[in-house]
Amino acid sequence: MLWHIIVSLVIGALVGWLAGKIMNSRGSLGRNMLLGIVGGILGGWLGSLIGVNATGWVSSILLGIGGSCLLIWLMRKIRK
Repeated sequence: MLWHIIVSLVIGALVGWLAGKIMNSRGSLGRNMLLGIVGGILGGWLGSLIGVNATGWVSSILLGIGGSCLLIWLMRKIRK
C-alpha cells in the first residue's frame, strides 16, 4: 500500500513536469509537480466520468497529463 502511494506521487510529479513543458508554464518545478499530482487525480476522475478507465501505466500517464494541462489552463484563467 505504501509503495503504491509513493509510486503514484512520483508519477504525478513526472506528469506535472511534462504538463508544465507542454503548457509552457513558468511556474516552479515544485508547483508543477503539485499540479501534476492534483491533475492526475482530476484526470482520472474525469476519465471515469466519460468512461475511459486507466487500466495501465500509459493510460494513467496520459489521463494525468490531460488533467494537469487542464488544471494549468484553469489556473491561468482564474489569475486573469
